[in-house]
Amino acid sequence: MIKSFKQTFLSLDLQSPRWSSAETMAKDYELRQYETAKWVSTVIRGETQKEAMRQGFWKLFHYIQGKNEKEMKIDMTVPVTCLIKSGCTDFKISFFVPFEHQDSPPQPTDSDVFIEERKAAAIFVRSFGGFASPEKYAEEAEVLARILRNRGQPFHEDFFYTAGYDSPFKLFNRHNEVWYFKK
Repeated sequence: MIKSFKQTFLSLDLQSPRWSSAETMAKDYELRQYETAKWVSTVIRGETQKEAMRQGFWKLFHYIQGKNEKEMKIDMTVPVTCLIKSGCTDFKISFFVPFEHQDSPPQPTDSDVFIEERKAAAIFVRSFGGFASPEKYAEEAEVLARILRNRGQPFHEDFFYTAGYDSPFKLFNRHNEVWYFKK
């Protein structure tokens, strides 16, 4: 399993959801228009965010390694997202479903894993580097929320997503994001 884990994450050409830049913003954030897309997800309840990410990642990794109704291996994609809701200890971790499986993704065989369709949405995005901890994601989300409030931008304040793009083996030039959905 470790070999396939490393091989999966050392690939440089990972698919990601389609989006276009809705507006060019200041250097501190951007507004993207994401297309409708399917994601494979799992919800981890009652754990720390870090532990939820670990458990959720492995459930989803097993799905793409063949723990699905077709016993099919599916390419890794980016980003790995985590839904953070204010005052809630449930965390939804998700992988984007590759384009070749968007129309009919293999159904998970783990009852905790499910396919969801995220509708097209305008999303405010703040990017940052380094190794992202739950504390760093929360800090960047608060910075983005403050900027959006100060600029009078309407957004859903009761939740945000974290988005990680890099394997744990990548040491430099790491890319992370926090997302708030525009109202």
